[in-house]
Parts: sequence; C-alpha cells; structure tokens
Amino acid sequence: MAILGPTGSGKSEAALAVARRWPAEIVNCDSLQLYRYLDIGTAKLGPQERCGVPHHFLDLLNPDQLFNAGEYARRARPVVRSIARSGRLPIVAGGTGFYLRALLDGLFPGPPRDDRLRRRLLEAEIRRPGLLHRFLRRFDPPTAARIHPRDRNKLIRAVEACLLGRAPISEQFRRGRDPLEGFETLKIVLDPPREELYRRIERRAEQMFRSGLLDEVRAVLARGFPPESKALEAIGYQQALACLRGEITLEEAIASTQQETRRYAKRQWTWFRREKDAVWVPGFGDERKTQERILSLVSRFLERFPGFAPRGAAR
Repeated sequence: MAILGPTGSGKSEAALAVARRWPAEIVNCDSLQLYRYLDIGTAKLGPQERCGVPHHFLDLLNPDQLFNAGEYARRARPVVRSIARSGRLPIVAGGTGFYLRALLDGLFPGPPRDDRLRRRLLEAEIRRPGLLHRFLRRFDPPTAARIHPRDRNKLIRAVEACLLGRAPISEQFRRGRDPLEGFETLKIVLDPPREELYRRIERRAEQMFRSGLLDEVRAVLARGFPPESKALEAIGYQQALACLRGEITLEEAIASTQQETRRYAKRQWTWFRREKDAVWVPGFGDERKTQERILSLVSRFLERFPGFAPRGAAR
C-alpha cells in the first residue's frame, strides 16, 4: 500500500498507525529523506520516533550524490518484494509522486546519457535562463508541467531525452514502461484543509530554523560536501545557505521557505490528483479520526489477502 500527500500532511504518522495495527515495514518515498545528515530540514523521523517499525530508504545517500526515479524503482522493488515474501505489509510513504510512479508503473529506459550534449544544454541554460523549460513547453507540455522551471538537472535530462529519443519524453514514457508485477496497491492520499496545512507549513518552517537548520547545514559543509550539492538545492536548505552567506536575514530565510513550501504543496496536490485509483482521505495523518478512516480502508483492502491479520489476531 502507499500513503501519499502534500508536505506536512502527516504521512509518516499515518504510516506508523497502520504499522502498529498490522505487521509492516515502511519504505520511504521522499526524495530528500534519502540523504544522510539532512534531518531537520526534511522532517525525518528519528530512530526513537519510528516505534521499532523497520524503515527503508532513509539515510541512503551522501548529500552530493545524484539519484533519480529510475534508480529508486530499481532499488526499491526488491525491497518491497522481500517485505511481502516475509509476510509483512510494505507501506510506501512519502510525497515524491514521480518516485512512486516509477516504482509501480515503471519508467522507460530512456536514451543513455550524452555528457557532451548535457554540457551544451547547461551552457545554453546559463546564457539564457528559462530556455530549457520554454523548449519543453513547446515540444512536450505534459513533461514541462511536471518540472519546476528552476530544476536544472531534471530539465537537462528531459531535453536530452527528447532530443536523443526524437520524441517527447511523455510519449517515450507511455511506450516503454515496465510495471511492477504481482502486487495490488491501495493508494491513500491525505487531503487536509488547505489553509490549515499552510499554517502548519509556516509553523514547521519557523521551527526548523529555530531548532538548528543553520547548524545542520554548517555540519554538512564541515564534512566536506560543497554548497552546490544536490541535496542542498532543496527548499529550506537553499534559504539556509543564503542566510549563512549573508545574502538574506534569518527572517527572510524563514519567509522564503514558507512561501516555497506552500507552492510545493500545491504542486504535490496537482500531481496526486492525476494518480489513478487513489483514495482521498480528508484530514491530517496525525489526527485520530483520519487514522481510523485509513485503518478501516486498509482492513477492507486486506480482507482479500488472508495472510495479513492484525497484530494479536489469530491467523
């Protein structure tokens, strides 16, 4: 099963509620929580907060390592299968919708990397910022809609694939996917009230900075990872770096993080509305009423699989 939703909606808490009811293991599907040393800015649950439930794909990468949805699917599928073979419920939890889609539906292999072309595309983007996104809007609107205009790495890969594949990348996706076999998936999307979510986002952003985000970034840099590291491009970390460089004040960093996180939550809502067969559950995942709804949905879903019984129940 999968528990999805916008940032701050309580996905981790909802996943733990399910794992307390049924023998389960949680597979992280948040692209930032994959990184070591990034805890405060990613709202990563600490070991004590995981309640003894096995978690996978946390602290997998160093901050300067690149990772993509295809690699996530390649590495996560054996883990999901292993959890299921052990008689436990795999719970995929997170807000990176593209990773989930890669895991469940598969991605086309895509043309191989062409480093020379990538350098040319990067140089063109530096000379004329926005060029790559404008190209995608004309040549492949569905892909352009999924990629933020400032996400340079994804833009370069998308344009590279379009040029080398001689077709829009969205079309290449459709004809080359390799779906995960042997699983039925219950997809639950948390849908909290928008204004309350924004208030939570604002409180959490402020708390992140007040509880040591700047020190967390200092520690990452002190380990020898450059400020251009992929993980430090994330919301919150960008602002923390700018604050450390003296480019913005702490209050400006907090305000910018709040604004960009609200925008990110909007994009996540848009993405998950395109997720077929998803069940939308109103409320936050840390609320008892919401958890009860989710547990009821999971119970009905698992009735088709007699091997899954609640903890303490006779099998």
